[in-house]
Amino acid sequence: MSRRSGRITLQVRDSNTPEPVVRAPLRKRKLEPCKKTQPAAKKQSYEIQKCWSEDGTSPCVLIETPHKELEPADPSSFKQYRFKNLFIKSSPLPSLSWASSDDVWIKMLNKELTYVHDKSYMQRHPKLQPSMRAILLDWLLEVSEVYCLHRQTAYLAQDYFDRFMLTQEDVNKDYLQLIGITALFIASKIEEIYPPKISEFAYVTDGACDTWDIQCTELHILKALDWTLCPETPISWLKLYAQVEAQKDGDNFLVPQFSQETYIQITQLLDLCMMDISSLDFSYSVLAAAAFCHFSSFDVVNQVSGLTWDSVSPCVRWMSPFADTLRSEPKPELKTFPKVNAEDRHNIQTHVTYLDLLRKSQDRHTDGTDCPLSPVAVTPMLTPPSSTEKPANH
Repeated sequence: MSRRSGRITLQVRDSNTPEPVVRAPLRKRKLEPCKKTQPAAKKQSYEIQKCWSEDGTSPCVLIETPHKELEPADPSSFKQYRFKNLFIKSSPLPSLSWASSDDVWIKMLNKELTYVHDKSYMQRHPKLQPSMRAILLDWLLEVSEVYCLHRQTAYLAQDYFDRFMLTQEDVNKDYLQLIGITALFIASKIEEIYPPKISEFAYVTDGACDTWDIQCTELHILKALDWTLCPETPISWLKLYAQVEAQKDGDNFLVPQFSQETYIQITQLLDLCMMDISSLDFSYSVLAAAAFCHFSSFDVVNQVSGLTWDSVSPCVRWMSPFADTLRSEPKPELKTFPKVNAEDRHNIQTHVTYLDLLRKSQDRHTDGTDCPLSPVAVTPMLTPPSSTEKPANH
């Protein structure tokens, strides 16, 4: 699809009205600020410290960060906590030539404490419905594919949107498209080497937002998020797990070793799950691990993530209807994008009929279908295509 093949317009509809849609208002309208802005809340003021025991099975130690800044850390003053995601093993990363694998791992874990997301923000916005969020994210995924943006860019935009809405109150549905496209604009400047121009982001809104709207909203979002813009998204966790699992001695850890075909199947499951607001009940690392569980054994997931079955199983069970829905659909295929190298195609965000798939998955949830809560019961949902089915590289 070319960038000018057609304008993409977001349609927002109430969950109780199946067919009629309400289009975002056409410009030119005056940008109305949200009614209340709060600094991004930090629910925990702790930082994970390295404290692996000799057998590598002790829980992490958290130290209160204000005390760390005021005086040297006193080991006797450490407070023992069990980390909410139960990371109880030392770093699964191999030895790295450019950094300490333990330091890299601990920094990633610390981001789970710093970047807080919570689906309860919907209670702050009585005019909004979870289905409106799903429609917005579906549209952002479509825009991402049109502009050949990376998966990480789309997931950063989702994170910015959810965390921004957590700081606001009583946002009108007419402003969701503006907030969403601005979040994608910010994310593209963080992640992309050559991000699209702001005028291109305004263009895809079909006149609902102009560049001035996006610029004003950008500053508003950045201040609300306190400029914390580098979370570990589900995609970054998934790529780490896949790379650790596929890593062989002597391989460059920065060069992907995993199967592209399997990777895009797992990412499609993550895409679908992230559109459901209940995904915010889980940390990003657990979401990625649960998705990985549906394509591998739990023993492998435990080795690459350090997560226990008790910490992963609720998410695996919640994700099961989404996996069942995708099992009945054709397997995704690697797409070819202009000016994108064949070895990088799996990193480009793609879009399918996610809203229809989401509806089917939620219907399965309503039916009460459950998966057995046993690590032995978790078997690969899909398998990579045979060599004869793989598309040729271009």
